[in-house]
Amino acid sequence: MTPTQDESTAAQRPGSQPGPDLDPADVAAVAAQLGREPRGIVGVAHRCPCGAPDVVATAPRLSDGTPFPTTYYATCPRLTAALSSLESDGAMREFQDRLADDAGFAAAYEQGHEAFLLDRARVGERAGVGPVPEIDGISAGGMPRRVKCLHALAGHALAAGPGVNPVGDEALARLPQWWVKGSCVGEAPDYSEED
Repeated sequence: MTPTQDESTAAQRPGSQPGPDLDPADVAAVAAQLGREPRGIVGVAHRCPCGAPDVVATAPRLSDGTPFPTTYYATCPRLTAALSSLESDGAMREFQDRLADDAGFAAAYEQGHEAFLLDRARVGERAGVGPVPEIDGISAGGMPRRVKCLHALAGHALAAGPGVNPVGDEALARLPQWWVKGSCVGEAPDYSEED
Protein backbone atom coordinates (compact mmCIF):
# COMPACT_ATOMS: atom_id res chain seq x y z
CA MET A 1 0.00 0.00 0.00
CA THR A 2 1.38 3.39 -0.96
CA PRO A 3 0.62 5.90 1.78
CA THR A 4 -0.03 8.98 -0.33
CA GLN A 5 -2.18 7.10 -2.80
CA ASP A 6 -4.59 6.05 -0.09
CA GLU A 7 -4.46 9.22 2.00
CA SER A 8 -4.55 11.84 -0.75
CA THR A 9 -8.11 12.83 -1.57
CA ALA A 10 -7.10 15.35 -4.21
CA ALA A 11 -4.83 13.24 -6.43
CA GLN A 12 -4.95 14.28 -10.06
CA ARG A 13 -3.96 12.33 -13.11
CA PRO A 14 -1.66 13.46 -15.90
CA GLY A 15 -2.98 16.12 -18.18
CA SER A 16 -5.87 17.00 -15.91
CA GLN A 17 -4.45 20.51 -15.85
CA PRO A 18 -3.01 21.25 -19.30
CA GLY A 19 -0.17 23.79 -19.33
CA PRO A 20 -2.20 26.96 -20.04
CA ASP A 21 -4.77 26.01 -17.40
CA LEU A 22 -2.27 25.29 -14.64
CA ASP A 23 -3.18 27.05 -11.43
CA PRO A 24 -0.57 29.76 -10.80
CA ALA A 25 -0.47 28.63 -7.14
CA ASP A 26 0.61 25.15 -8.30
CA VAL A 27 3.31 26.59 -10.56
CA ALA A 28 4.54 28.77 -7.67
CA ALA A 29 4.54 25.78 -5.31
CA VAL A 30 6.55 23.67 -7.76
CA ALA A 31 8.99 26.54 -8.33
CA ALA A 32 9.48 26.83 -4.57
CA GLN A 33 10.02 23.06 -4.28
CA LEU A 34 12.57 23.01 -7.10
CA GLY A 35 14.23 26.33 -6.33
CA ARG A 36 13.78 27.33 -9.98
CA GLU A 37 11.04 27.85 -12.52
CA PRO A 38 9.67 24.50 -13.70
CA ARG A 39 9.99 23.61 -17.37
CA GLY A 40 7.40 21.96 -19.57
CA ILE A 41 4.75 21.25 -16.94
CA VAL A 42 1.55 19.96 -18.47
CA GLY A 43 -0.28 19.21 -15.23
CA VAL A 44 -0.19 18.13 -11.64
CA ALA A 45 0.08 14.34 -11.77
CA HIS A 46 -0.27 13.75 -8.02
CA ARG A 47 -0.83 15.77 -4.88
CA CYS A 48 0.71 15.13 -1.51
CA PRO A 49 -1.78 14.64 1.33
CA CYS A 50 -0.77 18.18 2.43
CA GLY A 51 -2.41 19.48 -0.76
CA ALA A 52 0.67 20.66 -2.64
CA PRO A 53 1.83 19.05 -5.88
CA ASP A 54 4.41 16.32 -5.33
CA VAL A 55 4.59 14.96 -8.90
CA VAL A 56 4.08 16.91 -12.12
CA ALA A 57 3.52 15.67 -15.65
CA THR A 58 5.99 17.18 -18.09
CA ALA A 59 5.77 17.41 -21.87
CA PRO A 60 7.95 14.90 -23.73
CA ARG A 61 9.67 17.76 -25.55
CA LEU A 62 10.55 20.98 -23.73
CA SER A 63 9.98 24.37 -25.30
CA ASP A 64 13.68 24.62 -26.25
CA GLY A 65 13.35 21.38 -28.25
CA THR A 66 15.03 19.12 -25.68
CA PRO A 67 13.49 15.62 -25.46
CA PHE A 68 12.28 14.93 -21.91
CA PRO A 69 11.61 11.22 -21.35
CA THR A 70 10.87 11.37 -17.61
CA THR A 71 7.22 12.56 -17.91
CA TYR A 72 6.49 12.23 -14.17
CA TYR A 73 8.80 14.45 -12.19
CA ALA A 74 8.82 14.27 -8.39
CA THR A 75 9.00 17.83 -7.06
CA CYS A 76 8.51 17.60 -3.28
CA PRO A 77 11.96 17.92 -1.66
CA ARG A 78 10.95 15.71 1.27
CA LEU A 79 9.77 12.97 -1.09
CA THR A 80 12.91 13.20 -3.22
CA ALA A 81 15.16 13.18 -0.15
CA ALA A 82 13.42 10.05 1.17
CA LEU A 83 13.84 8.37 -2.22
CA SER A 84 17.52 9.36 -2.33
CA SER A 85 18.01 7.72 1.08
CA LEU A 86 16.36 4.56 -0.20
CA GLU A 87 18.68 4.57 -3.21
CA SER A 88 21.75 5.03 -0.96
CA ASP A 89 20.60 2.09 1.16
CA GLY A 90 20.88 -0.23 -1.87
CA ALA A 91 17.22 -0.58 -2.84
CA MET A 92 17.95 -0.19 -6.56
CA ARG A 93 20.36 -3.12 -6.52
CA GLU A 94 17.83 -5.18 -4.59
CA PHE A 95 15.08 -4.41 -7.12
CA GLN A 96 17.47 -5.11 -10.00
CA ASP A 97 18.33 -8.53 -8.53
CA ARG A 98 14.65 -9.24 -8.10
CA LEU A 99 13.99 -8.49 -11.78
CA ALA A 100 16.52 -11.21 -12.64
CA ASP A 101 15.09 -13.74 -10.18
CA ASP A 102 11.33 -13.15 -10.23
CA ALA A 103 9.66 -13.58 -13.63
CA GLY A 104 6.31 -12.27 -12.37
CA PHE A 105 7.91 -9.12 -10.96
CA ALA A 106 9.81 -8.59 -14.23
CA ALA A 107 6.63 -9.05 -16.28
CA ALA A 108 4.77 -6.53 -14.12
CA TYR A 109 7.66 -4.08 -14.55
CA GLU A 110 7.48 -4.59 -18.34
CA GLN A 111 3.75 -3.79 -18.20
CA GLY A 112 4.59 -0.67 -16.17
CA HIS A 113 6.98 0.36 -18.94
CA GLU A 114 4.24 -0.05 -21.56
CA ALA A 115 1.76 1.91 -19.41
CA PHE A 116 4.34 4.68 -19.01
CA LEU A 117 4.82 4.96 -22.78
CA LEU A 118 1.05 5.27 -23.27
CA ASP A 119 0.85 7.92 -20.55
CA ARG A 120 3.69 9.90 -22.12
CA ALA A 121 1.91 9.84 -25.49
CA ARG A 122 -1.27 11.15 -23.83
CA VAL A 123 0.62 13.85 -21.94
CA GLY A 124 2.37 14.87 -25.16
CA GLU A 125 -0.92 14.99 -27.03
CA ARG A 126 -2.44 17.25 -24.36
CA ALA A 127 0.65 19.46 -24.54
CA GLY A 128 0.41 19.65 -28.33
CA VAL A 129 3.63 17.67 -28.74
CA GLY A 130 3.67 14.94 -31.34
CA PRO A 131 5.89 11.88 -31.27
CA VAL A 132 9.46 12.45 -30.06
CA PRO A 133 11.61 10.03 -32.08
CA GLU A 134 14.68 10.52 -29.88
CA ILE A 135 12.91 8.83 -26.95
CA ASP A 136 10.64 6.45 -28.83
CA GLY A 137 10.31 3.22 -26.81
CA ILE A 138 12.37 4.63 -23.93
CA SER A 139 10.53 5.13 -20.68
CA ALA A 140 12.10 6.28 -17.40
CA GLY A 141 13.94 4.93 -14.42
CA GLY A 142 15.56 2.13 -16.43
CA MET A 143 12.31 0.38 -17.33
CA PRO A 144 11.81 -2.32 -18.45
CA ARG A 145 15.15 -4.08 -17.84
CA ARG A 146 16.96 -1.96 -15.25
CA VAL A 147 16.27 -0.01 -12.09
CA LYS A 148 18.13 3.29 -12.42
CA CYS A 149 16.08 5.98 -10.68
CA LEU A 150 13.60 5.46 -7.87
CA HIS A 151 12.52 9.10 -8.19
CA ALA A 152 11.17 8.51 -11.70
CA LEU A 153 9.64 5.14 -10.79
CA ALA A 154 7.96 6.46 -7.65
CA GLY A 155 6.70 9.50 -9.58
CA HIS A 156 5.14 7.12 -12.12
CA ALA A 157 3.61 5.01 -9.35
CA LEU A 158 2.06 8.04 -7.66
CA ALA A 159 0.71 9.42 -10.94
CA ALA A 160 -0.62 6.13 -12.29
CA GLY A 161 -1.92 4.72 -9.01
CA PRO A 162 -1.20 1.41 -7.28
CA GLY A 163 -0.58 -1.72 -9.31
CA VAL A 164 0.95 -0.11 -12.41
CA ASN A 165 4.63 0.19 -11.51
CA PRO A 166 5.71 -2.52 -9.04
CA VAL A 167 9.14 -1.01 -8.30
CA GLY A 168 7.63 2.42 -7.70
CA ASP A 169 4.89 0.95 -5.51
CA GLU A 170 7.36 -0.98 -3.37
CA ALA A 171 9.74 1.97 -3.09
CA LEU A 172 6.90 4.21 -1.89
CA ALA A 173 5.76 1.61 0.63
CA ARG A 174 9.23 1.73 2.22
CA LEU A 175 9.29 5.49 2.69
CA PRO A 176 8.49 7.35 5.88
CA GLN A 177 5.45 9.62 5.82
CA TRP A 178 7.28 12.61 4.37
CA TRP A 179 4.18 14.83 4.49
CA VAL A 180 3.48 14.67 8.24
CA LYS A 181 5.38 17.88 8.99
CA GLY A 182 3.03 19.77 6.70
CA SER A 183 3.59 21.34 3.34
CA CYS A 184 7.14 21.68 2.08
CA VAL A 185 6.14 25.03 0.56
CA GLY A 186 4.51 26.64 3.57
CA GLU A 187 0.79 27.09 3.61
CA ALA A 188 -0.56 25.04 0.72
CA PRO A 189 -3.69 26.24 -1.08
CA ASP A 190 -6.95 24.58 -0.07
CA TYR A 191 -7.77 22.07 -2.79
CA SER A 192 -10.65 20.41 -0.96
CA GLU A 193 -13.40 22.25 -2.88
CA GLU A 194 -13.93 21.51 -6.55
CA ASP A 195 -15.15 24.22 -8.93
